[in-house]
Amino acid sequence: MSLPPTLQPYADAWTHSIEAISELVQPLAEADWNRRTPCPGWSVRDIVSHVIGLDCEMYGDPRPIHSLPRDLFHVATDLQRYFEVQVDVRRHHTAPEMTSELEYTIIRRNRQLRNESRAPDATVRGPLGTELTLERSMRDHAFNVWVHEQDLRAALGRPGNLDSPGAHVARDVLLGELPAVVADRADAPRSSAVVFDVHGPVEFLRTIRVDIQGRGTLETVPALGPAAAFSLDWETYVRLACGRVTPQAVADRVKAEGEPELTDAILRNFAVTK
Repeated sequence: MSLPPTLQPYADAWTHSIEAISELVQPLAEADWNRRTPCPGWSVRDIVSHVIGLDCEMYGDPRPIHSLPRDLFHVATDLQRYFEVQVDVRRHHTAPEMTSELEYTIIRRNRQLRNESRAPDATVRGPLGTELTLERSMRDHAFNVWVHEQDLRAALGRPGNLDSPGAHVARDVLLGELPAVVADRADAPRSSAVVFDVHGPVEFLRTIRVDIQGRGTLETVPALGPAAAFSLDWETYVRLACGRVTPQAVADRVKAEGEPELTDAILRNFAVTK
């Protein structure tokens, strides 16, 4: 049975990224699992634990019954606490235990995807008891797993897959957040436009236009005389949008033009992941 056309790209992106993660961690020595990653508070082991946990929940497994320690500095919100449970229950697992569970999880999820018969608009379980469509769930999951693949690559010094199927899913997800970043969070002036010119493995030129009511919309048409314009490479865009670096840390890789107060506000509010 084949997936509906709207779901297949997300399944392909997840498959590509999860297999890349498996390939990255399979040969790691025990000590390498403790390496820090760009994801705040998480090691290589924690990232893999999170990915395993996400896929187990996508499969339909019950969540672990587990109480978190109170000294986890990076855990501050309900969503972070929700995700941390799957991570903390595996914090003392050995390298062979981690790779074995990852491989088993990939096998189960591949079988589930081959037999998937639900419609894209079917309602499924989301974090914290939320409900969302199967299509949205698969899209968000493909995005998350690709971002965490990039976290692992950064920690292990193995760059790559910046133009993979998951990267293109990430582009669309992050572009979807740009109107809120510019119009709502950075409070760009009404009847203005902000241009983003991104180059590298994934390239795009997009305009966020803010109307008289202060609503932002994403456009592909370049704006003449924008209030602000940004030029940066794709990897830097992802790292900023996913909260892996501060604007100050990559100031030399971002060319910003326009009123400094506006450009600073946009960059300060650029991170959209939780």
